[in-house]
Amino acid sequence: MTTCQDLNLDGLVIVGGVTSNSDAAQLAETLVQKNCKTKVINLPVTNVFIEQVVGVPVSLNGDLKNQFVETTVGFDTVCKVNSQLISNVCLDAISAGKYYYFVRLMGRKASHVALECALQSHPNMLIMGEEVALSKLTLMEVINKICDGVQARAELGLYSPSVGKHHGVLLIPEGLIESIPEMYALIQLLLHQESDNSAQLSQIDTEQLLAHLVEAEMIKRTKEGRYKGKKFSSVCHFFGYQARGSLPSNFDCDYAYVLGHISLHMIAAGLTGYMATVANLKDPVHKWRCAAAPLTAMMSVRRHLRGPGAIPIGKPAIHPSPIDLKGKAYELLREKASSFLLDDFYRTPGGIQFEGPGSDAKPITLTIEDQDYMGDIEMLKLYLDKLAS
Repeated sequence: MTTCQDLNLDGLVIVGGVTSNSDAAQLAETLVQKNCKTKVINLPVTNVFIEQVVGVPVSLNGDLKNQFVETTVGFDTVCKVNSQLISNVCLDAISAGKYYYFVRLMGRKASHVALECALQSHPNMLIMGEEVALSKLTLMEVINKICDGVQARAELGLYSPSVGKHHGVLLIPEGLIESIPEMYALIQLLLHQESDNSAQLSQIDTEQLLAHLVEAEMIKRTKEGRYKGKKFSSVCHFFGYQARGSLPSNFDCDYAYVLGHISLHMIAAGLTGYMATVANLKDPVHKWRCAAAPLTAMMSVRRHLRGPGAIPIGKPAIHPSPIDLKGKAYELLREKASSFLLDDFYRTPGGIQFEGPGSDAKPITLTIEDQDYMGDIEMLKLYLDKLAS
């Protein structure tokens, strides 16, 4: 607050994901309560107003999604870069013909990056934390699920050995390990928790753990005579921070520019505690709909324990939005899951394009979801006006 006053700020724009925008809401409330006043540039010192705080949705994980926010700045770029890397791995896998690649991607509480990359690059398997959490799968059940896929691919050559496949690509979101019940308790005990009660999951080499356990299970199945394929071999990767240094995609550039413009108008209008939002992102830019949504409308209270015997505590916050397992994007993945597993239906999207065909491509998960909350509100208003008249 002192810094805002010393710098004579007209307003403060906080750029980030769920945690940053939760902090923005809290800061806006605090400044209002403290009656923090800042001099308006080019006006006399006596003309003062309460400091404005607005948020902008920017997150690589893409987990800041709700009825107001369709996606975040950065998500498209990260997914395109990772999809190119994954497609390179897929080509290497089918060329070598003897390795299974375990690829861990960013995404702590939600698997949005993994889902989008799977739809863009078509790996053989994707294990999402939301699926594991819903089914309450144990670690060994997850391992058996992967092993069943490995065995199914090998058994394609049961009657013709040349047809059997002993390679593949598996995508894993870094939040998967936290979705496994017996692992969650261990993580909470061993890892330092951040301010939002989340663990630093990037420190856990989940892909190596799964690869090791899958190898052990395949050896066991071989000894028991249940698996007759070639020896299982794995290669592990973590595609996390490589994508952060990429030049942004055209979509992210346009999206960020529009959000910045909205933020300026929000501050000029005296709004505080709001987030800049854009609807109809799947359409061309000239059809985008700009708006400002209150941060409090995106917040909820979830109670959690800080330690053994502790009283449940909680505070209003914007929480990560998980994959909708009834949504169109997930349904599309389920429809293609069998083909992805057995057919090596790999797709090579290539690098980010800035001109020509493909330069205006948008996230697949964004284009197939039919979300227009603001449009629905306007339609409702029209119907209410008709009833009133």
